[in-house]
Amino acid sequence: MAENDGALAAERGAPVDVVVVDDHPLFTRGLTLLLPGLSGGRVRVVGTTDDASAAAALVRRHHADVAIVDLHMPPPGGTRAIAAIRRADPMVRVVALSGLAEADAAIEALRAGASGFLPKTADPEHLVRPLLAVLDGWSVVPEALLRQLLEDAAPAGDSIADQLTADERRLWRLIADGTSTVDIATTLHVSERTTKRLVAHLLRRLDVTTRVEAAALAGRVGLGKDGAGRQAGGLAG
Repeated sequence: MAENDGALAAERGAPVDVVVVDDHPLFTRGLTLLLPGLSGGRVRVVGTTDDASAAAALVRRHHADVAIVDLHMPPPGGTRAIAAIRRADPMVRVVALSGLAEADAAIEALRAGASGFLPKTADPEHLVRPLLAVLDGWSVVPEALLRQLLEDAAPAGDSIADQLTADERRLWRLIADGTSTVDIATTLHVSERTTKRLVAHLLRRLDVTTRVEAAALAGRVGLGKDGAGRQAGGLAG
């Protein structure tokens, strides 16, 4: 199993080659600059991409040990990137990052093959130990989120919400709450241009043409538990 290889690498103190899959350039550059120093030279970023569809090829090209993948990316999205990486090289460990530590996003990432799920708001120094841990065969999830996963685990239903990805459901909740494009971009750690593409893609998935219709549909299917469509009247078309 891969954990034996990881354990040997840890004992030898061998470098850990990391690729970063994220469409937020400041975040990517920050990790590239900080991880080597914070890890005493152990962890080095050998490749980056802002294109989820290029993730698997990047991992193969650099023979990476770990891939750090942001779940909030334009289609095909971070979850599909994780699955593609694992198909291309099952020995690679993947740590998924998300701006919001939601249980459904964590489950989706772990099912796709991620070995860890961490909030994107964590300080870079808090990434070093999880990166080394996943190489030793451990799965890394924040304790609070783990408890939520255990409490909220339930069989999937047949509503339209269950046919969407975790990212799409999260975006739908934000739209239903009347969140502006700028605030959605800030929440998801993506650009406004990316946000507009994601919203347009979601509207097509929902078979609606405006945010108002999307919010109303969210209310009808009970998305968000507290009536996600309450603020639909305040949305722009």
